[in-house]
This record gives sequence, C-alpha cells and structure tokens, in this order.
Amino acid sequence: MQDFYNIDSLLSEEEIAVRDSVRRFVDDNVLPIIGECYVEGRFPKEIVPGLAELGVFGANLPEEYGCAGLNNVAYGLIMQELERGDSGVRSFASVQGALVMYPIYAFGSEEQKQHYLPKMAAGEIIGCFGLTEPDFGSNPAGMITMAREQSDGSWVINGAKMWITNGSTAQVAIVWAKTNDDKDQRSIRGFIVPTNTTGFCAKDQKGKLSLRASDTSELVLEDVRVPKDALLPKSGGLKSPLMCLTQARYGISWGALGAAIACFEEASSYAKTRIMFDRPIGGFQLQQLRLAEMLTEIVKGQLLCVQLGRLKDRGEFTPQQVSLAKRNNVHIATDIAREARRLLGANGILAEYSAMRHMANLESVYTYEGTHDVHTLVLGQAVTGLNAFGA
Repeated sequence: MQDFYNIDSLLSEEEIAVRDSVRRFVDDNVLPIIGECYVEGRFPKEIVPGLAELGVFGANLPEEYGCAGLNNVAYGLIMQELERGDSGVRSFASVQGALVMYPIYAFGSEEQKQHYLPKMAAGEIIGCFGLTEPDFGSNPAGMITMAREQSDGSWVINGAKMWITNGSTAQVAIVWAKTNDDKDQRSIRGFIVPTNTTGFCAKDQKGKLSLRASDTSELVLEDVRVPKDALLPKSGGLKSPLMCLTQARYGISWGALGAAIACFEEASSYAKTRIMFDRPIGGFQLQQLRLAEMLTEIVKGQLLCVQLGRLKDRGEFTPQQVSLAKRNNVHIATDIAREARRLLGANGILAEYSAMRHMANLESVYTYEGTHDVHTLVLGQAVTGLNAFGA
C-alpha cells in the first residue's frame, strides 16, 4: 500500500524491519493457503513454527524470558501484518502473547515465568485464555466459575468458559475463577491449568460463519484439581484479567488496520484492471469515492495507533485510549471490508479474494475483546464522568 502520509518517517529502522519481515512471512506462508483454510474451517497449524521463529509470540515481553523484547509499536506492526493475512492468525498470536504469556509475566511467580514463557515464545506450548462464560461476556464480574482451596493447598475448579480462541489446540489455559462464594470481585484469581488435567474438556464451536480459520472452543471444567503453584500469585480482582484484555485490545487496534489494508489493496488493484463500459471501473466516480474514503480512514487509524504505541512505550497510555483505538479501527475496517466487497461485485464473494473473508472475520472482532457498544460506554464515562453501564 502506498505510504500516503509517510508513516514510515515516524518509525525506527528496527520497527520497519520487523514489519517487513512479518509481511514477507504472511505473503509467502499465509496468503497462499488462508482462503482454503477458511473454507475448510481449520486453523493453519503448519505456520506456528515459522511464527515462533520470527519471534511474534510475546514479542513485547523481555528477552530474559526468551521473548523478542520489542517495543509496543513494533509489536503493533506485527499484529497489523498478521491480520493482513487473516484475523484468525492474528488472534492466535494475540491470545498466545497478550492473554497467556502476559498474565504469566505480570502476575506469575518467577518459577512460572521461567518454566512457561521461553517455551511459549518458542511455540512449544500453546495457551488459551478462559474468562468469558456462556452467560457472562460483557459482564465478566458475574462469572460463576469457582475455585475452592483444599486442605493441602491445591485447588478444585468447576465452571465453563465460552468463545475461547486456541481452546482445542492449547496445552495450558489461563482460567479465571472466583475463590469465594459471594460476589466480591476481589476474589477473582487466575490459574494456569494444563489442558490434559482430569475433568478439563475443550469442545469445538461448530457452525461458525466468521473466524473460520481459527480454533474456537467451549471449556468445561468439572472438579479440575490443580496444585497450589497453579495459582498466579499476583492476580487478584477483576482488574487482573482486564489488564490482560487491555494488552490484547491494543494489538487488535493495529490488527484491524491490517485487514483494512488488505481490502484496500485488493479493491484498488481490482479497480484498475476490471473493465466495464470499455474502461477500468476505477475511472468511475463512485469507485474513486470508495477508495478515497478507505485510504482516508486507514491513514487516520495508522496515526492513531502510532501515537498510542508511543504513549504505551512511555507508560503513559490509559485503557480508555485503547478503547478508543479498538472501537475506531475495527469500525472503519469493517466498513472498508464491506465497501471493498461491493466494489469487487460478484467476484467479491469468492474465497480467492479476501474482502468477504475479512468482512466476516471483522464482525467477530467488532464483538470480542469488548463489544463496540461497551467501548462506546467506556468513552462516554471518560467524557462525562458518569457510569452508563447497567443503566
């Protein structure tokens, strides 16, 4: 895509090199197969070793734990390029890094960090994140999954989690559960649960029309017993999983731009070569309007993400700023994918083109990690100081 606003001038040489290396990987290893994977409804597990070799898993975590130690702008660019391939590919890496490796890093013991993080960075252990429940999505505080401490210090967990990316692939799950019978949110703790533990079951979600090239599961835990060192000792309260979600939402803000860029590039190329009424359709005002709007929104989203990444690297960002970026960029990417599909006409529904695949995927991204409407209320509260949740 043409760098219309010279965004590269805002990036360091390392950031550009990281982006370009992931871009080449996606071009060579993802784009040739992802349409087929989407139709078949399978995640392309064969790309995982290559992703690990690139260092995309937990890329912004410290090198002492086997991670790449990149800054947050470079990490964001990785997410952008992965989702330019497919939202399912970015979701896989995002869950691995932001929702599994990050909580181990932020809330785990030194022993847990040393044991899990290097293996996860290398792709030897895949993880999933169990917070959302069948009846509690936008209101995670209402979770009913319970962890009861036993006399020997071990824990027994009972409950169910829903819409879990990587659920049927993972070897470990970060499971969030209440440790008291009351509704005290301070009792929410995180646990590292091996998925081969007796009583743990991951059931594939059937019938998806979105994120088809991604593993999505329901987790069922029936008297799952884990040792006392399965507890993330520094976790406590709803703030802990929400901190993880903030990390993931940051990556999504960049990732959505990747999907938008893919759709814009496809639409722009098609408009120059598709002949109708004896000339390329790109010469018609209606199609130029579409392309101009796509370009404008992508550039605005890029500038938004670069600034957010710089704030994050300085430790000055807020969850509300992340909400704004996730809300805006997923919204504009969804619109761009739809308009690209329309520009492609009948060809736009074919799997050999990417627009409709991205359009369907982005409907899920629009909903997960905080729905568009929930982020609207987050921003409304930031502006007014008034809480509209549950009103």
